[in-house]
Amino acid sequence: MEREIDGFIRYVAVERGLSDAYQISLRQSLDALRGWMERKTLDLVDVGTEELASFLGTRKSEGLSVSSLRITTVHLKVFFRWLAGTDRLPMDPAEPLLSPRTEQSLPETLNREWVEKMLEAVDVGQPLGLRDRAILELFYSSGLRLSELCGLRLEEFDAEDRFLRVTGKGNKTRVVPVGGKALAALEAYLAKERRSLVGKRTGSEVFLSIRGGRLSPDRVRQIVKERAAAAGIDRKVYPHLLRHSFATHLLEGGADLRVIQELLGHADISTTQIYTHVDGARLKSIHKRFHPRG
Repeated sequence: MEREIDGFIRYVAVERGLSDAYQISLRQSLDALRGWMERKTLDLVDVGTEELASFLGTRKSEGLSVSSLRITTVHLKVFFRWLAGTDRLPMDPAEPLLSPRTEQSLPETLNREWVEKMLEAVDVGQPLGLRDRAILELFYSSGLRLSELCGLRLEEFDAEDRFLRVTGKGNKTRVVPVGGKALAALEAYLAKERRSLVGKRTGSEVFLSIRGGRLSPDRVRQIVKERAAAAGIDRKVYPHLLRHSFATHLLEGGADLRVIQELLGHADISTTQIYTHVDGARLKSIHKRFHPRG
């Protein structure tokens, strides 16, 4: 088995040109299989589909996550396909294996009170207060992705009609509305603070660093984290959390799921449907708390 693993790794390295990281990942999966086979006193010719399924079950019981199990399954499939294709085995026992379904984790959200607390805690009288308040307001008001906010340009903001034209994943453009409070915060920043940040090389990006350049995603993450901590919110807060909160609070308010899909820029409605699980969890919590037989 060890000789076959070494031969396969050489094949993916030399003939397929796959990366060192992929080779290491492959070897880890296959070494785990080899160790399991040694404990079961199995030779390679003894390994069929049932044995491979049993191995994956063992890995799951050892605490391997569903995503890691999926990767291991892929590794088994490519390894045994190579063994069968090079006549090292008479058939491919891994071909019938099904990859485990990916766990669907519910997005974290902030409740409305915490969002309000964080937004209102920003002192707009302090340096960069107007900028940071506008950043937070836009994340929550318009559900922007981090990359969309960092790349937002002046010509994409229509103050009169109160919307932004943003370019999201897949270079797709969509129009999103700007709420009243976010609009006021953004206009105050543009009128008063952005002008003081403009430098010789400043472009048309809406949000600027103290040196007049475009804000980096890492800096925006830091701003959100710092503003949440300053507001006394004792949990990890990041830009995408505000986007999740935007979608969840819209759904709670009765917004149609298709509208939320459009606002978030999701290509597939199934991506947006995860928010129905969040809302369902909230409904069950309320039922359990208030119903006499909950």
